[in-house]
Amino acid sequence: MSIAKKVIGFSLILSLAVCSVFANGATETAAPAASSTTTLKWALWDITSTTYYEPLIKAYEAAHPNVKIEMLDLGSADFMTMLQTQLSGGDSSIDVVTIKDIPGYNNLVKKNLLMNLNDKIASQGVDTSLYGGTTDQIAIDGNLYGIPFRSDFWIIYYNKGLFDKAGVAYPTNDMTFAQYDALARKMTSGSGANKVYGAHYHTWRSAVQLFGILDGKHTIVDGDYAFLKPYYEMVLNEQKDGICQNYATLKTSSTHYSGVFYNNSVAMMNMGSWFISTLIDKIDKGEADCKDWGIAKYPHAVGVPSGTTLATITSLGVSNASKKKDVAFDFVKFVTGPEGAQIIAKTGTIPAIKNDEVIKIIASKPGFPTDKESAEALQVTKGYLEMPLNEKSAEIEVILNQVHDEIMTNNISIDAGLEKMSTQVKKILNK
Repeated sequence: MSIAKKVIGFSLILSLAVCSVFANGATETAAPAASSTTTLKWALWDITSTTYYEPLIKAYEAAHPNVKIEMLDLGSADFMTMLQTQLSGGDSSIDVVTIKDIPGYNNLVKKNLLMNLNDKIASQGVDTSLYGGTTDQIAIDGNLYGIPFRSDFWIIYYNKGLFDKAGVAYPTNDMTFAQYDALARKMTSGSGANKVYGAHYHTWRSAVQLFGILDGKHTIVDGDYAFLKPYYEMVLNEQKDGICQNYATLKTSSTHYSGVFYNNSVAMMNMGSWFISTLIDKIDKGEADCKDWGIAKYPHAVGVPSGTTLATITSLGVSNASKKKDVAFDFVKFVTGPEGAQIIAKTGTIPAIKNDEVIKIIASKPGFPTDKESAEALQVTKGYLEMPLNEKSAEIEVILNQVHDEIMTNNISIDAGLEKMSTQVKKILNK
């Protein structure tokens, strides 16, 4: 073999060896990178129509480049049933769990499908006082299995144009029920198509019954409902006097609360904070005649602090079957914490934490009322859950809805209706 051929052969062997070394090196370098990435699966619903999922995930992944979040959409209608079915089957691929309602939360805990978060909350310094008392209401035997990240609460919406026209001062952020009733009566005027109602109560039982739980002395699942009498009396008297629209008429016509507010038919309306973004959007699109509006804190009983209201919550938990509990909790802590709350607020949605920065973000949204009183109305002192934690809440709900309908349509007296509620709910509680 000639020297030239030997050189060529040696060069070829050397080249192959170098390529092999680099290839092996690349493989060895890539493998640890792939194995160091943790992928979490987050069970939720309505990915395409929910604006805050993506920004929350992007923010967390940017701060934690070794973690990837995958969303699992289980649908909205039967979400809790679907979730429980998958977790009960031992599905360890789901790490982060969205908890849609209180009955579903209770079922997941009873079946030992959610991780007890107490130790993590304590060791990582999670401040549960930021959640307006709602964490106390979802604790089971002192243990938390979920942390609130979304929360809506009830406020008073009012039509500034109607108040200005009547020459009446706007609702304040500190009204007793007696003051609210008096203001509603003062704001009622006209007749027929030009009638302006001082107040509006939607056909949900919560629009009337839950006034009674704001003093913290009662819940809607106690089994004794005599405490609701003053509130039914107030609303039925307003209905009799034409201060609010007739319940039976609203029910049979399937009138939506938004429509009567859009068309300047009502001066004040008690409704949830979820209506804020909808109202802004409808006005922006020219689909609502009510252009100038404001919000005020919920009315309260004498001796109850201003800013006490009704609340609904959506929480996040960690699946007990997850193999990545530490990382999953870290993500939950981020989403439910102050930074996550600000991200949620920037989408026009109300987070569970409502600190000064969050309120500032929501109040600065285009279309939100510019007066400082409306911004202050977003500050919640104490929020009581519309349906508290009780394993028989679904059965109780059926009775409360049925008897509420009977009372509001005058098919049964207030006293007889409340007695019927108490008797039937006690039977359920004593099963």
